[in-house]
Amino acid sequence: MRLTSSRLKTNFLGIELENPFILSAAPSTDELSIARRGLEAGWAGLVLKTTSMVTTRVDLAYPMMSKFDSDNRLAGMGNIDLISAYHIDEVTRRVTILKKEFPDKMIAASIMSDSQTGWQTLVKMLKDSGVDLIECSFSCPQGNVGEDPGKMLAQSESATERVAGWVKQAAGKTPVLIKITPQVTDIVAIIKAIQRAGCDGVTASNSIPALMGIDIDSLSPIPNLGGKSTYSGLTGPAIKPITLRTVAEIARNVPGMVISGNGGVADWRDSVELISVGASNVQICTAVMLHGFDIINDLTSGLDTYLQEKNYKSVNELVGKALPNIVDHDHLPRQKVRSFVIKERCIGCGRCYIACRDGGHEAIEWNGQTRLPDISLEKCVGCGLCLLTQPVAGCLELRQIAT
Repeated sequence: MRLTSSRLKTNFLGIELENPFILSAAPSTDELSIARRGLEAGWAGLVLKTTSMVTTRVDLAYPMMSKFDSDNRLAGMGNIDLISAYHIDEVTRRVTILKKEFPDKMIAASIMSDSQTGWQTLVKMLKDSGVDLIECSFSCPQGNVGEDPGKMLAQSESATERVAGWVKQAAGKTPVLIKITPQVTDIVAIIKAIQRAGCDGVTASNSIPALMGIDIDSLSPIPNLGGKSTYSGLTGPAIKPITLRTVAEIARNVPGMVISGNGGVADWRDSVELISVGASNVQICTAVMLHGFDIINDLTSGLDTYLQEKNYKSVNELVGKALPNIVDHDHLPRQKVRSFVIKERCIGCGRCYIACRDGGHEAIEWNGQTRLPDISLEKCVGCGLCLLTQPVAGCLELRQIAT
């Protein structure tokens, strides 16, 4: 059942959203019929998949999907997709249709080009179509617009500022988000360049270029296209920690920069984390591709229940709440903690003993009679490695002890 709650309503760059969940520019927004079903399911808006000038050649290769497993569970998805096969003329037609059918939803579109004329033409065509917001993909290779051909625009501070300025000049009052990459030495410098260009916010961030694997029998990269492959864009839960760090760095160092969080969110708990470090809303791609549009029901109900239980009146009150707890290493509290075995939950697997013996501080001895680990408080430093090995939740715990 579709949830409506005043707690979930939010204003994003002047656009009223019924909840903070947006379909990001991806295959799920690349077909009109599919995008329409997503909005009908209850998503607050969408960003149509990245489009380009009519003269841009789009040469896609298949198969394009692959996965990264951890403990037989999908941790990440790889994609060698490029941009939409639909050019700007078709995308603007869809914007007009969707705005007419869903006047209360945010209808945005993503663009990319390799020239000033191209960027500004795309923007003007989208404005004429009635688009609510324009997202610019600065996190895919952008031809010779960047200072290093083949590199991402958002890896160059000067190129980012220059091209973002072109876009905002053409966009006028229409909000512009610049979609960045975390693969830079100084993310703050890139964000400040976007700020100087006058853009309204950033999407943080995008997939991470990755080699998804090698078939060790054929030595062919994955995904296998006739024995050849290329680097994929890694998405899904595997990149959530990178997204959290990227958003937090922006929010901590560039106050006032509006952030649309994107990358690694799989459930409502992930969305709480992302919002708490500074994202004003949450874009989702991989989770929808794997589990369908109806995950919006779990996302909205879970987030709304959390807000209610924590006495937040709105999503806006949660934005950035975790930031004061993120500090530099020099400012971390120095506390004395030690690991303890909870014997009634221990199954005697010995994993903690092996980990501490070969990768920790040799603080755990194995009792052959009781088949239980014994932890030396003198040798244990409280690093927490043993907790990562526990097969049963709660069989080990860290406790603070008197100094």
